Amino acid sequence: MKRSAIQILLLCLPLIGLSQTKEQITVSRITSVIDSTHADNVVLTQSFIVNAPVDSVWKAYTTEEGWESWATAIAQIDFRINGVIKTNYNKAGEIGDNSTITIHILNYVPKRMLTLQAELTTNFPEFMKADAKDLYNTILFEELAPSKTAVTSFGIGYKRNEKYMSLMKFFIQGNEQSYLNLISYLETGKPSVKY
Repeated sequence: MKRSAIQILLLCLPLIGLSQTKEQITVSRITSVIDSTHADNVVLTQSFIVNAPVDSVWKAYTTEEGWESWATAIAQIDFRINGVIKTNYNKAGEIGDNSTITIHILNYVPKRMLTLQAELTTNFPEFMKADAKDLYNTILFEELAPSKTAVTSFGIGYKRNEKYMSLMKFFIQGNEQSYLNLISYLETGKPSVKY
């Protein structure tokens, strides 16, 4: 499954109307809660439980080997506060070409929390580029047992307007597939989709 730059956003957008609501959608093992009760902003909370130690889940999000195992064909990571995660879904591509996606690491608490912000490239709609400074993804990791981890992702800063609404279903489906791929990789050693 090849993805565009829009689909990489771990901070997906919700599928809702313009009214202020909270809506829960469950697909397989992924629960998505869409909350548009915050003025003009929308928060998308996506969560799942994976049968894997928190160390393994953390490595999947913070190492090149991890990203290349479930999320992308090529990854280059400078993991530190103010570091970057650079990815490319094209196996024949390379980091730095025009299909490279750059995600900034704003902060983290080891094995507990990670805050990211994507650099929106030419592949993203213009209206999203105007909002880029407001778009964040905060991911929480909670060890439930030695081999069970809860992951909760908060997509923050999306606007409740018609332009975003037209992309919502696409974003949610892309993110849910990524999470299912991550779960498969962590539980079986093989992602459901290989890039």
